[in-house]
Amino acid sequence: MIITKQALPRRTFLRGLGAAVALPLLDAMVPAMTAVAKSAADPVRRLSFLYMPMGCDLPRWTPAATAADGRLLELSPILQSLAPHVDQLTVLSNLELKNAYPGTHATSNASFLSAAKAKWTESTDYYLGTTVDQVAAKQIGQQTLLPSLELSMDLVQMVGQCDNGYACVYQNNLSWSSPTTPLPAEAHPRIVFERLFGEGGSAADRRAALQRKASLLDAVRGDISRLQTKLGAEDRTRVGQYLDTVREVERRIQKAEADTSDTPLPDLDRPVGVPASYTDHAKLMLDLQVLALQGDVTRVMTFQLARETSNRTYTEIGVPDPHHPLTHHGNDPDKIARMAKINAFHVSLYAYFLERLKATPDGNGSLLDHGLFVYGSGMGDPNIHNHVNLPILVAGGAAGRHKGARHIRYAEPTPLANLHLTLLERVGVRMDAFADSKGKVDELLSL
Repeated sequence: MIITKQALPRRTFLRGLGAAVALPLLDAMVPAMTAVAKSAADPVRRLSFLYMPMGCDLPRWTPAATAADGRLLELSPILQSLAPHVDQLTVLSNLELKNAYPGTHATSNASFLSAAKAKWTESTDYYLGTTVDQVAAKQIGQQTLLPSLELSMDLVQMVGQCDNGYACVYQNNLSWSSPTTPLPAEAHPRIVFERLFGEGGSAADRRAALQRKASLLDAVRGDISRLQTKLGAEDRTRVGQYLDTVREVERRIQKAEADTSDTPLPDLDRPVGVPASYTDHAKLMLDLQVLALQGDVTRVMTFQLARETSNRTYTEIGVPDPHHPLTHHGNDPDKIARMAKINAFHVSLYAYFLERLKATPDGNGSLLDHGLFVYGSGMGDPNIHNHVNLPILVAGGAAGRHKGARHIRYAEPTPLANLHLTLLERVGVRMDAFADSKGKVDELLSL
């Protein structure tokens, strides 16, 4: 480690025409003689939510083998891809969303992060509640370029009435900064990239500036050269690896744009620049999230893997059936098996995300070690549209505040808001209650 007399500011950017690239945490950013103590004792706190639509096949989701003390002894079939991360994984069973009833797709999505009751309306007088991510963002997101980042996989935002008299706004948006202010999610990788690394002006101005260079990194080449002369060997390696990742993500975006522009017939369902494969699109969006956390561009994120009532097909995993009709399976074992295959596929993307976080250094650990990354759905059994026994996972080390390899199984239905309140405390936000919470998840506070 190189000890310098003067540390680089944590909010150091590489700047060029239309570009501003935030840097990962470097040894040179920690004041002299305090590097080890600060990075180990007070890492940046981060909170992320991945939303799985339309519940799941609960028998294939719920771990069967749990020790008397709550230790997770064996992963269920749907969760098998998470095996490499089991030491930092907690499965929670029998959490519920009472305020999501009367049992709709709209309220499943809307209540997941708010635990609030959505006003029944088809018009613009919608009303919900501030979501947990935004409560966190108001405190831990104020030191970053973006207080929070809202992403999705669906480019089409429905309007009007979408589900049993509920306005489409409830299905379109996971995050709400107030009961009347939904935060639209972005699904286009290029637009997300420009939000993370563009500087100043309108979206069109940023794009024009970046397009004048072959690559974002070409625009900041001068700053890169100057910075490298000020860094020690470890920091030079760390910056090089980070910038290589930025360039690779940009290359994948450019490839998607080239692939679609070279197609002789237009793809009416997929605008230019979005990868044709759902897997490629999802992994690109997840990699952008890793970069956002690594550069400390944001510390709070939400990501919707698909909209409620999505009719997306997953031919790449051998499921040509639309997702939503499969969830209304009428107890047909073949349909349930195909639904479970989609569930396992979505979980595998979460596993990919955790692996990328684990592989990304952050101070004296990794991004996975220092954050909390939640995965789940606002619906339990989609065949009957209930909101009890929700499929919920929490992964990450929370800088030593979260112990994994556990299955917390409640004997009675327990508010999901209890978990939200606990997560807020874990990232440093103190509240007496959140929505309909009745306490905290003691098992996550037992360290």
